[in-house]
Amino acid sequence: MSTIFELSVTTQGPLYPPSEIMNKDGNFIVIGRIPQEGGALPWAAAIVSADTKAPAFGELGVHDILHWIDLDHPAEMANLELYTLPLPLPVNNYRMLFSPEQRPQALDEQRPSFPLHKAPVPDFLEEHGRRNLPPITLGQWLKASGTLHIQVAEDGRSALFELDCKHLVPDSVYTVMSLREHDLDAISPTRPGPLGVPNIFVTDKHGNASYWARLPNPFPDPTLENSNRIINIVVLYMSSSMSYGGAIGWYGLGGDIHAQLKLQSPSFSSLLTHT
Repeated sequence: MSTIFELSVTTQGPLYPPSEIMNKDGNFIVIGRIPQEGGALPWAAAIVSADTKAPAFGELGVHDILHWIDLDHPAEMANLELYTLPLPLPVNNYRMLFSPEQRPQALDEQRPSFPLHKAPVPDFLEEHGRRNLPPITLGQWLKASGTLHIQVAEDGRSALFELDCKHLVPDSVYTVMSLREHDLDAISPTRPGPLGVPNIFVTDKHGNASYWARLPNPFPDPTLENSNRIINIVVLYMSSSMSYGGAIGWYGLGGDIHAQLKLQSPSFSSLLTHT
């Protein structure tokens, strides 16, 4: 029997940077958890100032809100064009090297922000025939949906993840990553990884796609030493048009990957696997 989860539209990885998407003015377009004074952490949407101060990693801090966004009635906000984050990543307290073998210098690189549909593709030449996408807007981003089915194998040693997505960005490269319980550990975070290898899919002209992966022992007993359960999965728009093997990206967090669908809180506590 499969356990079914409905994914939510997001623009956020961890709390900092506040979002993996910016507007043309360099402020963050946040759909996700927004830390406020007093420790409240609602799931909401807002334009967050680039002047927001990142706290020490593991602390909540406060997002400097410029405008709240009503996701049910975004009005003129729906026309906002989406941009990548510049490098080095601004308002960032999660200094993870996501691709240590491929891009050991990633934390030291510099480049500006780009429109999401025109982000740099490594080694690209015009003769390669890049698919010409129109500007990607917040209204288009908000149309996405995804359903996740998880089925633990009869022997309990693995689990099958099946993902059905609708209304993502058409004709575009996506990948799927797993978030494990220690990936955001304040003292010794583990490196986030792909949900399966290869972890890539390309949407059709309507933005639809399906994906599957089978992972060994993704939900070990949390009481065991070195247990590091999967607690969320994230569907990533790849502005670089790339996948990265055993890494989720070179830069992560809006530099070359952009979270569009995930669960709103840690999940899968009822699922159990073993070696």
